[in-house]
Amino acid sequence: MTLSLQQYISAFAQSKHLSSLSQLGRGIEREALRVLPQGRLSERPHSARLGAALTHPNITTDYSETLLEFITPVSFKPETAIAQLEDVQKFTLSQLDGELLWPMSMPCFVEDDDKIPLAQFGQSNIGRMKTVYRQGLKNRYGSMMQVISGIHFNFSFPKSFFQSLQSIEENSAPLEQYIADKYFALLRNYKRYCWLIPYLYGSSPAVCGSFLKHKPTKLPFKKTDKGYMYLEYATSLRMSDLGYTNSEQSSLKICYNDLAGYLDGVKNAINLPSAKFEKIGVKVNGQYQQLNSNVLQIENELYAPVRPKCVAKAGEKPSQALKNRGVEYIEVRALDVNPFSATGISVEQIRFLDIFLTFCMLQPSPKGTYQEQAITEENMNAVVVRGRDPKLLLQDNDQQKSVVQWGGEIFAQMTAVADLLDQANDSHLYRDALAVEAAKISDPSLTPSAKILAAVVNNNESLTKTALQRAADYRQQLLANDYQEFDEAYFKRSVADSMAQQLEIEQADTQSFDEFLQDYFQD
Repeated sequence: MTLSLQQYISAFAQSKHLSSLSQLGRGIEREALRVLPQGRLSERPHSARLGAALTHPNITTDYSETLLEFITPVSFKPETAIAQLEDVQKFTLSQLDGELLWPMSMPCFVEDDDKIPLAQFGQSNIGRMKTVYRQGLKNRYGSMMQVISGIHFNFSFPKSFFQSLQSIEENSAPLEQYIADKYFALLRNYKRYCWLIPYLYGSSPAVCGSFLKHKPTKLPFKKTDKGYMYLEYATSLRMSDLGYTNSEQSSLKICYNDLAGYLDGVKNAINLPSAKFEKIGVKVNGQYQQLNSNVLQIENELYAPVRPKCVAKAGEKPSQALKNRGVEYIEVRALDVNPFSATGISVEQIRFLDIFLTFCMLQPSPKGTYQEQAITEENMNAVVVRGRDPKLLLQDNDQQKSVVQWGGEIFAQMTAVADLLDQANDSHLYRDALAVEAAKISDPSLTPSAKILAAVVNNNESLTKTALQRAADYRQQLLANDYQEFDEAYFKRSVADSMAQQLEIEQADTQSFDEFLQDYFQD
C-alpha cells in the first residue's frame, strides 16, 4: 500500500513512530588537497605522523598522496558529525608542518599534472591493488581530474523507522528486502530531484586556467582579467564533463528499480570490455597500467551522484556486501566542498540533507525506465553548467519547468517534512535551514556559485588568493579549537594501530600479486 506524502507525514507524527526520526545516521567523507602557503600542491608524501592510509579509520588518501580524505564514524546528531570532522582536521593540521587544506573542489594551480603522485598504500596485495587502480584512472582520464575534491554524505534511517513504515503500509515482506526496496525508492526520487543539490551547494563555477590546459571542451568559457576560466551561470564544474564523468559509462544501463536489477547492472558494467581502454594495456613491460581493460576496473569507478551501500567485510566487494546483507545506507556524492565552511560542509547543510532525503523516502516513487533516468541526468547536467540561467527549463515528466517553478513546488512539499523533523527533535532548526535554502530558489545571487563569481568576475579578486586566505584562517581556527568528540590520545593510538595493522596485512600475504588479482576478479 502506497500512501501520499501527507499521509506518511501524518502517520509519523504519532508518538509511537515519531522517535525513529530522531535517530538518523550520518557520516561524512571530506576530501582536501594538501597545498603549500604559496598555493601549489605539496610534493611531500603522506605523513607517517598521520598513520597508514590503508588502515587508519579516519585519515586516508584518495587518488593522490596529496589528496587527503577525512572520514567520520556514524553519528546521530548533525552537530556531532561536524564536531568529529573538526577534530579529525585539527589533528591532521597539527601534523602537517604548515601545509594548508585547499578549501575548494576544483584544484589549485597545477603546473604539471604528471607530477601529481599516486597514493601509496604499502606492499600488501590489497595496498598494491589500490595503487594500480589509481594508475588506471590516471591512464584513462588523466591525473588532473583525480585531484578534484568533494564531500560524500552517508545517510541512514534506523531499523525502527522501517518497522514503523512497514506497519503504516501494512506490508508483510521480509524486513531486509523491504528496507532495500524503500532505499531504492529513495534513490529514484533522489535522482529525480538531485539537480537541486548542485544548484543550492555548487561552489565550483570557475577554475584555474591550468586545469583546462590539456583538456578539450566545448563549454563556452569566459576568462577573467586574472586568468580564471568560468561559465556565467555555472554552479558545479566539478559535476560537469570536466570533472567526475566518464563517457565510456554513458552507455551503461544501471537500474535503480530494485537491488537485484542494480547488482546485475553493476556486474555487467564491470565485465564489459572497452576497446578504448584496451589500447592502454594491462601489464606492460612487467608493470601494471590498470587492473583490467573493462569499462569499470572495479565498482568504485562507477561515477554516480548517489550509491546504495553496505559496509563491506575484509576481502568483500561492495556488490557482494549489498547482496549478502542488503542496503545499510546511501552515499550522496553530488556535494562540492563548501569553501565558506572550515569543514567543507556546514551543520545547516546536514539539516537540509536530512529534510531532502526524508522527503525522497516518503514521497511516492514509481519505478522508472532508462529513458526517464536519462532525463534526470540531462536535468543534472544542465544545472551544473547553467543552473542560474533564468532561461533554463528542466524536464519534469511531460512538463518543462524553470528552477523557480519546480524548486518552489519541491520546497513547498518539504516544509511539512521539516516540521516533522523539528517535532521529532524538539527544535525549530529544520524549518530555519529550509528557509535559508528556499531563498536561493527565488534569488540565485544567494547561491555559493553566484557569490564566488561575484568576487572573481565583478570584483576581479584572485580566486587563489581568496582560497589561500580562507585555508589559513580555517587552519588557525581549527588548531585553536579544543577537541570535542575525540582527543589527541585517540589519534595517537589510531596512528600506531594503523601502522601495526598495515604490517600485519603485509606479513599475512601468501600469494603473488598476479594470483591475488586473479582470485579477486573470479566471480
